[in-house]
Amino acid sequence: MEQQTSAKTHVIYLLGPYRIPGFHGERNVRVYLPDEGARDGRPSPVLFLFDGQNVFHDDPSYSGGWHLHEAVRDLADRGLEAPVLVGIDHGGPERLTELSPFQGDGSEGKLDGLLGWLTSEIVPAVQERFAVRRDPASTAIGGASMGGLAALYAHWRCPGVFGAALCMSPSLWFAERKIFDVLASLAVPTSSRLYVDAGAQEDGGSVLRDAARLVEQLRQQGYREDNLLFCLDEDGTHSEDAWRRRAPGALQFLFTGAAREPQDGVGAPEGSQQAA
Repeated sequence: MEQQTSAKTHVIYLLGPYRIPGFHGERNVRVYLPDEGARDGRPSPVLFLFDGQNVFHDDPSYSGGWHLHEAVRDLADRGLEAPVLVGIDHGGPERLTELSPFQGDGSEGKLDGLLGWLTSEIVPAVQERFAVRRDPASTAIGGASMGGLAALYAHWRCPGVFGAALCMSPSLWFAERKIFDVLASLAVPTSSRLYVDAGAQEDGGSVLRDAARLVEQLRQQGYREDNLLFCLDEDGTHSEDAWRRRAPGALQFLFTGAAREPQDGVGAPEGSQQAA
């Protein structure tokens, strides 16, 4: 287990490389403990994230990183609940296939296989090596774009492991929007907290329209202000920069139960839910 450090003394543990049965190539898993040594051994909540190359620094990402380690360190410094971060690298050319739950649009739809590996190997490994909580309510899954779709599906597919999901600009359009029917056919997870967002500048507004439709469906399925937050970014594009800007508010809602005050250009559309 290697360690990576930055100029701000953030320590990121590098696990792997791993080979996943049924998938090509190898990939690493990166783990960040925002307040290592400060909790007196008390376990922290944990957030597993797809597209691990984009979670932390700019270098591994082709389009810039989220710098999510800085956001969780800020939570810890403010005395708020801060999650351990676990970034699972994507498989490069295989990314679309491994992050899609359905066949179609150029994908073989192998997300179920990836989730099987994640829940049977990576989640237990993180729980054994690091002081993280093991209950679903304290274990979240997240991502953006196809990763956002994958996180939403993973929460409903594996509710006994992932009791919360961070879904940024989720690709709900994928496979003719099949995800809407899938969610409608399933019972709402017993433990569930969801953060959903979208930018008004994404694909002519279609990403936002799909996200608003999702939120309305979830409301009809029983979601309330305390377990669903929908954030509209008026200036948001489909980019790492936009997701990095919205990430602190998402983390605060998922792990402290409170929504941050809207930032300039970031708010909630009519009919959406925000925590008080």
